[in-house]
Amino acid sequence: MNKFLVVVIGAFILGLTGCATRTGPTMTPLEIQSLQTREFEQGKEIVFPSVISVFQDLGYTIKSADKDTGLITAESQASSNKWSLILTGISQVKQTSVTAFVEEIGVITKVRLNFVNVNTSSSAYGRTDRNDNAILAVDPYQNAFERIENAIFIRSAD
Repeated sequence: MNKFLVVVIGAFILGLTGCATRTGPTMTPLEIQSLQTREFEQGKEIVFPSVISVFQDLGYTIKSADKDTGLITAESQASSNKWSLILTGISQVKQTSVTAFVEEIGVITKVRLNFVNVNTSSSAYGRTDRNDNAILAVDPYQNAFERIENAIFIRSAD
């Protein structure tokens, strides 16, 4: 009976660790670039501030913006799991960061966005862990690009 119990427990543990599942099909780099990039028929002097304005409208705090390089970085407000801290002593914080690269090529301006979910945990003993996951859903990018297009239209009408 003792051997049987060891075999059952071993099989159970092996079954748990041996099952790796994919959450969905993986995207090729070209598909990711297509999702994250749009072209606009306006100059960088209109597109760049439009992207910053949209990030702020979406609730992001601009961390850095350099018109010469075309790079914009921003972060959402952080949300903390208070129950995790109370029950386990581990602080869990979730936040979304976004970067934009605005590049003028001839008469068009390309904008590439990258949204990332950032999950950080830390314990009272100084141990920290961070898990970043790229957001590859269509909706956040489509929403941001529609708003950027509207902001560009408003700035161009002046």
